[in-house]
Amino acid sequence: MAPPQTPKTTDAARRGGDTAAIIGVAALAVCAIALIGSLVAGGAVTAQVIPGLPDPGSLTRWGLPVARNATALAGALTVGLLLLAAVLLPSDKGVLSDRATGYVRAASWAALVWAAAAAARLVFELSNILGRVPSDVVGNELTSYAGQIAEGRALMAVVLATTAVALFARTVSSAAGAMGLLAASVAALVPPALTGHAAASGNHELAVTGLALHLVAISVWVGGLAAVTYHGLVRSGGDAAEAVRRFSAVALWAYIGVAVSGAASALSRLYSLEQLLTTPYGLIMLAKIALFGVLGVIGRRHRRATVPRIAEGGGRALFARLAGVELVIMGAVMGLATTLSRTAPPEPDASDVDPATAILGFPVPPPMSLQTLLTLWRPDLFFILGIAALGGLYAAGVVRLRRRGDAWPASRTVFWFLGLASMVAVLLSGFATYAMVLFSTHMLQHMAISMLTPILLVLGAPVTLALRAFKPAARRGDRGPREWTTLFLQSRFSKVVTHPAVATALFVLGPYAVYFTPIFPALMNDHMGHLFMNVHFLLSGFLFYWTIIGVDPGPRKLPYLLRFVLLLATMGMHAFFGITIMMQSAPLAMDFYGQFDIPWSQDVAGDQYAGGGFAWAVGEIPTLLVTIMLMRQWARDEERTERRRERHSRRDGSDDADLDAYNAYLQELDRRSKNGG
Repeated sequence: MAPPQTPKTTDAARRGGDTAAIIGVAALAVCAIALIGSLVAGGAVTAQVIPGLPDPGSLTRWGLPVARNATALAGALTVGLLLLAAVLLPSDKGVLSDRATGYVRAASWAALVWAAAAAARLVFELSNILGRVPSDVVGNELTSYAGQIAEGRALMAVVLATTAVALFARTVSSAAGAMGLLAASVAALVPPALTGHAAASGNHELAVTGLALHLVAISVWVGGLAAVTYHGLVRSGGDAAEAVRRFSAVALWAYIGVAVSGAASALSRLYSLEQLLTTPYGLIMLAKIALFGVLGVIGRRHRRATVPRIAEGGGRALFARLAGVELVIMGAVMGLATTLSRTAPPEPDASDVDPATAILGFPVPPPMSLQTLLTLWRPDLFFILGIAALGGLYAAGVVRLRRRGDAWPASRTVFWFLGLASMVAVLLSGFATYAMVLFSTHMLQHMAISMLTPILLVLGAPVTLALRAFKPAARRGDRGPREWTTLFLQSRFSKVVTHPAVATALFVLGPYAVYFTPIFPALMNDHMGHLFMNVHFLLSGFLFYWTIIGVDPGPRKLPYLLRFVLLLATMGMHAFFGITIMMQSAPLAMDFYGQFDIPWSQDVAGDQYAGGGFAWAVGEIPTLLVTIMLMRQWARDEERTERRRERHSRRDGSDDADLDAYNAYLQELDRRSKNGG
């Protein structure tokens, strides 16, 4: 419950509210000035007179960037309010405080504005594409655009998701519910990143993932700071200091995410450093970089001066000044970002673009050799960041255990980093490049990330390490990383996906559903589809092997005999999958592989036959490895059971309690037979 309000706290809250209102108005004003100035300077709102192409009119030229900016601001505010309620403010045994519940209700209104802005953007985007005023496109054209065109479907997904968040946020009162709404809001930020400049960029792996990460990181940063600033100014108290302390850690990671994603976006859209100074796109990007540097200095000041003083009960004035300046600068950054999305990036040299580059993001590689495998790396930002995060967090957990004197088996660490190394080898090296043009190499990649990498990662026992390394929440009844991890492991979702029938079905039926349906060429033709396919193979393999040889605590423990049966049945199905591919009379996914010519590999059918052979033969290696691990785990389990039996025997004063119990049973039978006789 919130502490009772006194006249003194009421006056302080009123003054804090006035300060927050001033900061908010100033941030919005600077955002509008930056947006208008950069739009005019970059020429994005100037009527383009091109013979044969109609002009959508001034309403669309101005309305589209305003709608985009409103979408970004409302999305950031929604994420920030839910972040404050679910993560930054303490809860009590999973129940939100009154203040946190109020922020969830406020997030519902922000999400409603988000949905309205996305709907307006949908209309303006179609008006801009067709070159017609907005009133002329409302109708069948808008329905077709929202249901059939990628950009329209992405915006329609945002409208539906944000409307759902707005509705459910009216009733949520639990920490788990607020966390679910936060996850849904973050997911709603991503669809627009999958279309537009990013999707059309040459380097899809950097551009699409970079923009998606950029939108999420900057929304968490801007929205979180706005929510925490309001709470710190209006809702003074112990939870305000705790919220500022927690947000300081979140903001650091968000800043790193913005920096990495911004660099990736620049690399994917600029073809030379001089384009930073010679193109409108580069100049706007330079302005963003400069403001970003200023924000980094302010953030450093926050961490060194403001957060410690607030933790001691003071520093509110300094926090208000720094947070106010930071929000104003962030407003300018958001305005520039909107203008950047309306400014065409530099075009590549036409001589450097061929059909394969337009499809793959890179030209057809030369014949495969050891040198090309080691040099033609694919900078897939999603897996680069994922592998770096998994390795860094695991290493930090091991270091924390060692520093407090706890042991952690070195073999588990070796298994974990071998698994990450295998991901690097097949997803980022030249191997990943050839997997995009050769079915046989693609199949080897699939076998590695679904049948070898998961085994190594599972044996690393990441969940056990997390539960031991995470500290319990400082406040009784609150939920920190350790409590959220435990809750997830005990959730109904975990019980369903880790059920042997579900995990086995996902692992076995997934390849059949992908490769023998039109899903395969569709996924290969789209970067996000290809990314989804790799993630699916990795996670389905992890779930299956986690139920078979996992050492982490889980919802259920299978008998070892059943594990052997599942393993043998599953490997048999995978072998049959490889044979089925080898027996195909026509090449698979020619909708994708037939789009480009590979001079040094013309035998498509032979390459597919080799891929099926790899799928058939490679399964023997993980089967042998898992069998060895299962036998070892079974033997150790028997040893532990025997030691427990011996301890019970010694506790009962006997050398063999089981034998004594059996003798007593025989004596009881003999006594009954004599009495009956």
